[in-house]
Amino acid sequence: MPPHSPAAAQAEGDKSTLKDDPAERGEFHGAARIAILAGTLTGVFLAIHQLFNLQLLGVVLIEGRYLYILGGIFLAIAFLSFRIDLRKGGPVPLYDWVLAAAALAVSGYFAWTAETALDSGWEYAAPTTAQWASLAFYLLILEGTRRAGGVTVFLFVLAFSLYPTFADQMPGPISGFASPFWDAIPYHILSAESSFGIPMRAFGNLVIGFILFGALLQRTGGGQFFNDLALAMVGRFRGGAAKVAIFASGFMGSMSGSVISNVLTTGAVSIPAMKKTGFSARYAAATEACASTGGVLTPPIMGATAFVMASFLSRPYIEIALAAAIPALLYYFSLFIQIDAYAARRGLRGLTREELPKAATALRDGWLYLFVFGLLIFLMVALRQETLAPFYAVALLLVMNQVLKRHRLTLKGAGDMIVGVGRALAELTAVLLGIGLIVGSFSATGLAGTLVNDLVFLAGDNVLALLAMGAVTAFVFGMGMTVTACYIFLAVVLAPALEQAGLNRLAVHLFILYWGMVSFITPPVALGAFAAATMAGASAMRTGVEAMKLGGVIYIAPFLFVLNPALVGEAPAGEVATALIAALIGVWLIGAALQGHLAGVGGFGDGLGAVAARTALFFGGLAIAAPGFEVMGLDRSTLLVIGAALSAGPALYAWRRGETTPLRDSLASEPK
Repeated sequence: MPPHSPAAAQAEGDKSTLKDDPAERGEFHGAARIAILAGTLTGVFLAIHQLFNLQLLGVVLIEGRYLYILGGIFLAIAFLSFRIDLRKGGPVPLYDWVLAAAALAVSGYFAWTAETALDSGWEYAAPTTAQWASLAFYLLILEGTRRAGGVTVFLFVLAFSLYPTFADQMPGPISGFASPFWDAIPYHILSAESSFGIPMRAFGNLVIGFILFGALLQRTGGGQFFNDLALAMVGRFRGGAAKVAIFASGFMGSMSGSVISNVLTTGAVSIPAMKKTGFSARYAAATEACASTGGVLTPPIMGATAFVMASFLSRPYIEIALAAAIPALLYYFSLFIQIDAYAARRGLRGLTREELPKAATALRDGWLYLFVFGLLIFLMVALRQETLAPFYAVALLLVMNQVLKRHRLTLKGAGDMIVGVGRALAELTAVLLGIGLIVGSFSATGLAGTLVNDLVFLAGDNVLALLAMGAVTAFVFGMGMTVTACYIFLAVVLAPALEQAGLNRLAVHLFILYWGMVSFITPPVALGAFAAATMAGASAMRTGVEAMKLGGVIYIAPFLFVLNPALVGEAPAGEVATALIAALIGVWLIGAALQGHLAGVGGFGDGLGAVAARTALFFGGLAIAAPGFEVMGLDRSTLLVIGAALSAGPALYAWRRGETTPLRDSLASEPK
């Protein structure tokens, strides 16, 4: 390991990885360890029973009852795993046992009455007992969110969750229908649109299996195999592990169409590999979240959404895939540039040949793990069994574990793994229950249904304002819907308004798809970033902020291609090539500005001069990449001149600081 790597990680102040967390080190003892083991096994068995529809002893659970039981179990584990001062592990005080018991009791009440609540419409007219139980559950969720997600996430959730009580007092487009406190709180707990809405349904139907798969992969030697293989191939390159991760995650995300499952699948391998080569936990998690988010936007498959888009536009699927290729290239090129700049700025030079594992040795010891990923990919892509795939992969891993004696699990090792899985699931559950409160507030106030018309009205005839309003609208809906559901809704409600402004129809539909995706890396929701942060042991909110910066082009690219259809292939070949070259140069400069290092030239350092230079470089890159659309009042040539003028000064500033980096070293460099 390079000598600077541990220090860099410590300087970033990130939390330890799952492998190094208290649960994994066995710091849960006695009754707490037994309770976490029992709760985790119960939760996993419940998920298997539900997802495989086993109907043991004739038991069939409606979805609401299943989610209440699951949420209660892992919320209780959260109180046993996280202390009131936000520490992980350690002795469990009596009041945390009381909170854990309360979580089980109140969730048990709602599970018991789930069918009655559904039939009688309790979400709108809850009886007194249900109101008080709802308040208790609401307070438990808030405290669980604070412990697992931190104070910043807690404050966001608290403010948004109470929004329905004063929505009618808010101005203009953010005004909504108000609800009394005793109506809003039961709605949050009893409706399928809030805490137990889409985020928890994704958890109960998808996340559990992938968390279990990732933990078992690490414990049975699979993580070491893939880490060794990745390091053998790219460990000597600057930032190599992260560069490989962005392409691997992008490819996997394109096939699966699910950001969360992609984070949980590839992140189990990529995040430890990045951290081992010197990346901070936060940056590794942000890289994985951004790469996985981009996968859904990347041909050839783009999940299920591309096929839906082809139906909406009545165009062949291949045309949709080709149109999405250039924006995806810009996005991943930006990730590549920023990762390289991050590594250069922090001196992450890679490992020496003596420190690197041998590829042949890694393949000889662990080639069987390739079958596990082959099975996982086959089930997810060919059979579309995304929900069940990780459980089959776990079963194959357990069988292989008995074959590969070197990594065979001991009883204590299995117990430590289960405790680690329980803590990870509890952390994610507590955060997702809180995020659900945000989604529920939009639903309860009716804001989700009126915001589109209000924003379009406010934009008037200004195309850029209309696009900005449309972007905000797509972002809001993206917080509460799956990718495909969000796209379908926006294609019906928002796309016609943008098309009426004279914008290219195909570009408009890609625009709303992109902006419907940004919530996966944008706080306060940032489901993809939060899931990656859980795996990396990093702060959820700080990871979300890092992901916003790293994935910054995802906010810019939609405006570029919707204003210049050449960037989606809707122009002659020469015009497409010119626009692409300009956009790549612009994205290169923007990425350098965001990370503070211009590849082939040098770094900007710190201080006011560096801030000014990076700001000028950012706008210079934006001007070069900008389409020169008529509403901007500037033609293509003028924008290029402005961009070159703005970029020349910062480039000279970086060069004169003397921290030059040869261009060949921007792609790979051996340690000195």
